[in-house]
Amino acid sequence: MSKRLSGVMAFLAILALALAACCPPVETPEPTKEAKPEPTAEEAEEFVFGVILVGPYNDHGWSEAHYTAAEYVTEKLPNSRFVYLDKLNPADRPETTLEQAVDDMVSEGAKVIFTTSDDFKEDTDRAAEKYPDVVFIHISGDHVLTGDAPPNVDNYMGKMVYGKMIAGCAAAMATESGAIGYVGPLINEETRRLASSAYLGARYCYETYRGKDPDDLRFVVSWIGFWFNIPGVTLDPTEVSNDLINEGADVLISGIDTTEALVVTGQRAAGGERVFAIPYDYENACDEAPDVCLGVPYFNWGPSYLERIKAVQDGTWEPQFVWAEPDWDDINNRDSSPIGFLKGPALTDEWATSVDTFIAGLADGSIELFVGPLNYQDGSTFLGDGEKATDEQIWYMKQLLEGMEGPSE
Repeated sequence: MSKRLSGVMAFLAILALALAACCPPVETPEPTKEAKPEPTAEEAEEFVFGVILVGPYNDHGWSEAHYTAAEYVTEKLPNSRFVYLDKLNPADRPETTLEQAVDDMVSEGAKVIFTTSDDFKEDTDRAAEKYPDVVFIHISGDHVLTGDAPPNVDNYMGKMVYGKMIAGCAAAMATESGAIGYVGPLINEETRRLASSAYLGARYCYETYRGKDPDDLRFVVSWIGFWFNIPGVTLDPTEVSNDLINEGADVLISGIDTTEALVVTGQRAAGGERVFAIPYDYENACDEAPDVCLGVPYFNWGPSYLERIKAVQDGTWEPQFVWAEPDWDDINNRDSSPIGFLKGPALTDEWATSVDTFIAGLADGSIELFVGPLNYQDGSTFLGDGEKATDEQIWYMKQLLEGMEGPSE
């Protein structure tokens, strides 16, 4: 090794020792980890709720309105999911009980279950007793009101009496024959009060806006026997609708869950007859036959579903009986009004003006139709002269009103 090379190496060794003495070794830092917030309760656990439907989820009527409400909740409530069973009725699922449907939903993690038919009243109570940690919202029931409900059952219903009054008004504006047909489901307190509401709305508008004698207006109710057609069990709503038109009705109001009255009316109009119809339950029902549709009174269940579920989530839920009025500032507000009325393409501007005036009167209280004197169909007194009906009197209607045609029992 040359003296020059050995000198260089000695210098480098001395330099290394000097650097080591003055400076510690450099360590590579761990990668910086971004701090993440703790998950919220909603994000941490999926919220599952169940919906049990009496008819098909896509019936364009009562059951589809509930299915749409469940979809509304999942749009508005983060990390929520619903499970459902439709067509829970003796014809479509004769071997399936509501308790079995509830068993399946609870196994899926459902914490709230909506049972959506008056026919489910007693079965809802039994299921609630079996699952005391699950909240049951029974739509259209009254066992909280009567004190018969278990402590984990709620009752909710929209005040469709107003929607039916508006439907009756629209029918009265359109009729030329002076005869309105009402296609009813089965007969109970709910269906009697809704048919009677339509009758009162029709009489008021026939007299007030048409200038005609309301006693000359015929209002014929024909019941099919259930909420929708069950072949071999109920009357066929298609035949019932045709019969009402054949007997002189030129406007049909539907009280059943499905759209046969509207479909039949559309078929008759296509054959050259001047006929109109008003479906029920579902916001988009007019789509089945828009040219003859005067409008639709419909349920908007979404906001109430959401409110009840949030109450369960935040621990403020308690059993209650709610019969909810429309949002009179805007009855078609999707986020606030449980009851709406959408005007149909067949409602002329002139008729619509009168219907709007009628709605405004209902909203400000200047029009009140459940005020006496009103008699039941058999002539007995329902409301005395000047007597205003209570909610309970309307809810528990014992008969149709005097002047209506069709059975009360």
